[in-house]
Amino acid sequence: MEKFTLGVEEEYMVIDPQSRELISHDQKIVEVASRELNDHVKAEMHQAVVEVGTRVCQNVEEAWTDIAHLRRTVARVAGELGFRIGAAGTHPFSHWSTQLITPNPRYDEIVNEMQEAARSNLIFGLHVHVGLSDKNMAIHIMNTIRYFLPHVYALSTNSPFWEGRNTGYKSFRTKVFDKFPRTGLPDFFNDWDDYTNYVNLLIKTNCIDNAKKIWWDVRVHPFFNTIEFRICDVPLRADETITIAAIFQALVAKLYKLRQQNMSFIVYNRALINENKWRASRYGIDGKLIDFGKLAEVDTRSLINELLDFIDDVVDDLGSRNVLSRVPHMLREGTGADRQLAVFRETGSLQKVVDYITDQTLSGL
Repeated sequence: MEKFTLGVEEEYMVIDPQSRELISHDQKIVEVASRELNDHVKAEMHQAVVEVGTRVCQNVEEAWTDIAHLRRTVARVAGELGFRIGAAGTHPFSHWSTQLITPNPRYDEIVNEMQEAARSNLIFGLHVHVGLSDKNMAIHIMNTIRYFLPHVYALSTNSPFWEGRNTGYKSFRTKVFDKFPRTGLPDFFNDWDDYTNYVNLLIKTNCIDNAKKIWWDVRVHPFFNTIEFRICDVPLRADETITIAAIFQALVAKLYKLRQQNMSFIVYNRALINENKWRASRYGIDGKLIDFGKLAEVDTRSLINELLDFIDDVVDDLGSRNVLSRVPHMLREGTGADRQLAVFRETGSLQKVVDYITDQTLSGL
């Protein structure tokens, strides 16, 4: 029986407390924090980024414990070194061109191939892994779960600003990442062999050297027995991160349960789902998504509530009902993007927005 274990990865901004700009910290935070956290803290391509990752967690409570510990520890180490950390999908005003790339052959190769698309990719995401050992089942769930990705993405939106501008998007992060190849929603695959043939063709024709260079919004992980969700902005607060992780875990468990009962959720066309992804990016939870069953626009908040009803029969077995009870509060309070924009409207200061981000990053911990 599948346990639907969880792994959560977050990417944080490294911030100069005086200027509130991003700052290239030469991976000092990683070097010091790794003495306590081992390989649960890592360098990223840009020196202004720190990545953390939990253990393989048996449930959302373990994931919550890990993420809280990782945020606290990295923040403490950063403070001791004269920095601050922040959790948001983009920095409100820093420009990518002033930030340094971490010396590393893999990063050098990516920058050499992608050029400015790679150098400008200074964004901060949330990645959620849900354990699933059967690769064919994982492909089936990847095909079907695509429909729900815009709903969860809307709830995570946390990147309204880019290089000092209010972009008009609730999540501009994905617009930045779209410049990379092999991003966005994946296509439909018949089974694991179909997917493997696709990967092998890309390797044979020198498009990629391994499947980790497929950066889709959801992917069957090439090396772990997990489905990995990559669509979301990193949320401001740790409790929001764990709530989103719990939604993904419950969706996997629900679709698995349907398949076990010889039932299935409808598989929708990628082009249609992309319409909803764009709407989620632009409007967050304040817009409308398309309900493809009704062939009509429906308030995003209503569809998120329908999603909660859809997964309701699996959440007790997963032990996540308490965590998921936070979703109505998130819908009332607004996403990280909504709250960043509110601070900017009140103060007119992007520096104050950065202060709000860094405060929220440790809120509740």
